[in-house]
Amino acid sequence: MKKIGITGGIGVGKTYVSDILRKLDYPVYNSDEVSKKIMNTNLELIQLIKNEFGEDIYASDNKLNSSRLSSLVFSDRLILAKINSIVHPFIFDDFKLWCLKQSSSIVFKEAAILFESGANNDLDAVICISADDNLRIERIKKRDGRTEEDIRLIISSQIDQVRKEEMSDYKIINNGKTSLLMQINEIIEDLE
Repeated sequence: MKKIGITGGIGVGKTYVSDILRKLDYPVYNSDEVSKKIMNTNLELIQLIKNEFGEDIYASDNKLNSSRLSSLVFSDRLILAKINSIVHPFIFDDFKLWCLKQSSSIVFKEAAILFESGANNDLDAVICISADDNLRIERIKKRDGRTEEDIRLIISSQIDQVRKEEMSDYKIINNGKTSLLMQINEIIEDLE
């Protein structure tokens, strides 16, 4: 089984590309969705996060106060690194278990911070999704209702898009002009 990463900065269209792969019957693991889920359900992880950031990082029902965590991590790289160091071992373990349940010859792992977390070291190749910054910002404004200032803060907390492209094995341009399906099919042909 080949394990292929899908990464790129916020707003490039990673989930959109992942949805296309799912329609082509390839399993896709979404690291961001899984991390949100386990940060609200895994009691060991919840306790580790509370120990580091205080009880008030969670509501009384053990639901993560996402807005509080976001305000902490996107304003301080050390806090971002700390939360990632706590959460990522749980994601790594979950991904390994997920892979054991798959029968496809190729599986995909979508992660915004694939390189930052070191997850790329356990993969056979990485695809970087790319888009122009202005297009990314407009997508995020529509999708999340965030301000441009907030979006630029998030973008600055991630590895530079050009650097991600250089570190990746493949690149997909998601600018609305080039066929995503054609680019995806070319990569899959090369992987098989």
